[in-house]
Amino acid sequence: MARTPSNMLPLGTKAPYFKLQDSVSGLQMSLDELKGVNATLIMFICNHCPFVKHVNPQLSQLAKDYISKGVNCVAISSNDIENYPQDRPELMRSNAIEQDFIFPYLFDQTQAVAKAYDAACTPDFYVFDKDLKLVYRGQLDDSRPGNDIEVTGSDIRAALDALLAQKPINELQKPSIGCNIKWK
Repeated sequence: MARTPSNMLPLGTKAPYFKLQDSVSGLQMSLDELKGVNATLIMFICNHCPFVKHVNPQLSQLAKDYISKGVNCVAISSNDIENYPQDRPELMRSNAIEQDFIFPYLFDQTQAVAKAYDAACTPDFYVFDKDLKLVYRGQLDDSRPGNDIEVTGSDIRAALDALLAQKPINELQKPSIGCNIKWK
């Protein structure tokens, strides 16, 4: 299992625009349509990565806890499906249903969106404010497969809670660690 860290896009960066197909509904969805009233959480994930599998239940719960607070969640898979067929859109759809994802799970076939976000690993997380300015990037929490730390989403929850309360977000943010994005 490779341990690739996030690239840590500079805070304040405007969310790069995208329009991608949702693996569940089959619809093309744009950032403008998916933007949350108060915040937008963009997650680069995939089906096969053990780091993502480790946090999937928390990703589902996070969305359920924050959607009513005006936070929209969006997952994107950018992996090369020729060499990693387990990440194909039809399997993304099955995974999203199985994990009870209530958010879109988009397929970035050209990998242009992952490159625009400077995403490096799965999972990789980005929280944008209501104006789509980056306020948090990095890890979900300190849990990793095999380290016996409970998956709570504490780092992202702290950032979202501060944003929603209009309080400063700690700028000392830890990179996520996961499998590298499978580039073509």
